[in-house]
Amino acid sequence: MNLERIPNEEKLGLSRRYYLGGFAFLPFLWLVNVLWFFREAFLKPTYTEQPQIKSYVKKSALGLIVWVAVLTTWITIFQHFRAQWGEVGDYLSFTIPLGTA
Repeated sequence: MNLERIPNEEKLGLSRRYYLGGFAFLPFLWLVNVLWFFREAFLKPTYTEQPQIKSYVKKSALGLIVWVAVLTTWITIFQHFRAQWGEVGDYLSFTIPLGTA
């Protein structure tokens, strides 16, 4: 999508939708919001909708960082302790690995 052709009001609406969509356990929308609108929010000359877009980009970046931190923590804990959790660890797995390594 070429953001140059979209009016500023629609850019604001699109950025807001991506920001709110990230709360539906879709953190990739926050990533898209940051990547697509970073230039609009921080590098373009000032226009009336820019402060709101900047706010959505900052909040999306923060949400993405928190989501990645939580997911990385969970993956690390699960990989480290799955075998010790026994049956519960197996029920949490999509595939049951062979052995207890």
